[in-house]
Amino acid sequence: MKVNDIMTQLEVKHPGESEYLQAVREVLVSIEDVYNRHPEFERAGIIERIVEPDRIFTFRVPWVDDSGRVHVNIGYRVQFNGAIGPYKGGIRFHSSVTLSTLKFLGFEQTFKNALTTLPMGGGKGGSDFSPKGRSQAEIMRFCQAFVMELWRNIGPDTDVPAGDIGVGGREVGYMFGMYKKLAREHTGTFTGKGMSFGGSRLRPEATGFGALYFVQRMCETHGIDLKGKTVAVSGFGNVAWGAVTKATELGARVVAISGPDGYIHDEEGVNTPEKIDFMLELRDSGNDVVAPYADEFPGATFYPGRKPWELKVDIALPCAIQNELNLGDARQLKENGVLLVAEVSNMGCTADAADFFTDNGILFAPGKAANAGGVACSGLEMTQNAMHISWSNEEVDRWLHQIMSDIHEQCVVHGRSGQYINYVKGANIAGFMKVADAMMAQGVV
Repeated sequence: MKVNDIMTQLEVKHPGESEYLQAVREVLVSIEDVYNRHPEFERAGIIERIVEPDRIFTFRVPWVDDSGRVHVNIGYRVQFNGAIGPYKGGIRFHSSVTLSTLKFLGFEQTFKNALTTLPMGGGKGGSDFSPKGRSQAEIMRFCQAFVMELWRNIGPDTDVPAGDIGVGGREVGYMFGMYKKLAREHTGTFTGKGMSFGGSRLRPEATGFGALYFVQRMCETHGIDLKGKTVAVSGFGNVAWGAVTKATELGARVVAISGPDGYIHDEEGVNTPEKIDFMLELRDSGNDVVAPYADEFPGATFYPGRKPWELKVDIALPCAIQNELNLGDARQLKENGVLLVAEVSNMGCTADAADFFTDNGILFAPGKAANAGGVACSGLEMTQNAMHISWSNEEVDRWLHQIMSDIHEQCVVHGRSGQYINYVKGANIAGFMKVADAMMAQGVV
């Protein structure tokens, strides 16, 4: 395999799909040496097959707003790879959604799900519809219209969607309700459901909690005491809230959260129930701004239009959206002596920023490893639904902790180079080998 040759071909076939091409290149660079030691992979065309989705559904979603006006959005479902289990991945409702975004997310999800050791393939879906500013009734009508187009192509053993940006428990509930009506069955076809109809405990917190369990194992492996370390977090939604909650519980001090409008610096720490709960109030306000935190807690300072990566902190956790931390941010973090960076958002760092961290020996965890806690908990929800049982907080948390620890160990096994562990390489090789072995065993299909 020659990475540049493959990427040239993909760029011709998929022009302009920058996020997807970025994600593919990162994986191919990591696995090149291992892949070339397996000539059987080359004969079976594993790379050519693994970088292309199994199938993509694209459809229009017409819906009517409260004033009677008809709107039309575009809906997608990318079923990327089903070699190790039913397709599994969230649905994103946001104006920025494109096919390139969803292909990158589905590709990443394939390897992330493989790392969890649970039997889940990779998928992703969404629409350019934004729930922001819409009424409950409008959101319900859109969700129902979306599922009307998709329902025949999903199911508990086929494709199991979940939430993502713009899709929380409310939206999942509306989509599941319509699926149940159309399919006439009550199965675990969606995850992230409400507790009263098959949801799992800890699902809203799971991505952030899991990321901190992963960071905790990184620190232990490298002789770093997490207690007392300062942390900068981007975002203030469910993922950031979970990360802040667990970081505080583990003894770290989160000194920054952020939004599209800028960031908050709270030197005392976002470390009280009132402060952490206020993050959820900000999220639920629908204003998508973090500035009110400084009004609520006068000891904090708001910096408009700036990013938290300019602060001197020990640990940086991008928790918002892809490519939010760039090369300039990475250089600033290094200059300020950062010890560890972990992507809690999917591909939260640009490619050159991620390379900068690894090239400079800074501990760096890619999203497919660090943020796998969310889909791991979704996998646990699927298990509970299949068994018709419900586990306690303690049981789910114990499984989550174990899964994140196992993912860390896989990264160490495949990514160690002397004293440094290249977590990007380790995660990519471990995930790829599991999927490739399954594809080899199943023939050319």
